Amino acid sequence: MARVGIVTGGTRGIGEAISLALKEAGVTVAATYAGNDERAREFTERTGIAAYKWDVADHEACLAGCAKVAEDLGPVDILVNNAGITRDGTILKMTYEMWKEVMDTNLGGCFNMAKAVFAGMRDRKWGRIVNIGSINGQAGQYGQVNYAAAKSGIHGFTKALSQEGARAGVTVNAIAPGYIDTDMVAAVPADVLEKIVAKIPVGRLGQAHEIARGVAFLCSEDGGFVTGSTLSINGGQHMY
Repeated sequence: MARVGIVTGGTRGIGEAISLALKEAGVTVAATYAGNDERAREFTERTGIAAYKWDVADHEACLAGCAKVAEDLGPVDILVNNAGITRDGTILKMTYEMWKEVMDTNLGGCFNMAKAVFAGMRDRKWGRIVNIGSINGQAGQYGQVNYAAAKSGIHGFTKALSQEGARAGVTVNAIAPGYIDTDMVAAVPADVLEKIVAKIPVGRLGQAHEIARGVAFLCSEDGGFVTGSTLSINGGQHMY
């Protein structure tokens, strides 16, 4: 029987590439989204992947949403916490709301979703959780104290939760993408983007499918001995 997987923020950008890669690997995928109904409908029509709408920052919505996916598709074996937002600004200009929204979605969403599926994975003695961090959570970034803190928190969350799942066959890993050619990066001013690309040793932005391949491996049977790790896919931009 096919494994069932949830990809949060799974209808566009990196999330869409992950949804497609998992489907290609034989996983029955449910992609979540927060707002754009038209985009989600188009995604489902084009890919055949079911889309479910809820806000990962809403704890109760995550519990209810995951229960609905399990009811529709079967017990959830794979979770990819990809949903993320930015509310950039220096701390002098950053409001508390800008801080809280990013923390609640990017980091809180990982807790909310893991809380909904972890017990079932442990009971069934098999599970894969992959959390999408960021190069900016590893190295920091000017004007992103909220985003960098949330993404850095994901790396700590991953290491701690991996220890709770290891003996039960539940692996928990993270991927830290560098700058990937998505809508989020396209919103960066051209002159700023040029400077960013100049600092990437391979000399280009990454592609969403390059992140998705890493996720697909970590979610596979072959990924069973990898847990608590962060895979950096960033073209050599940040090494440590």
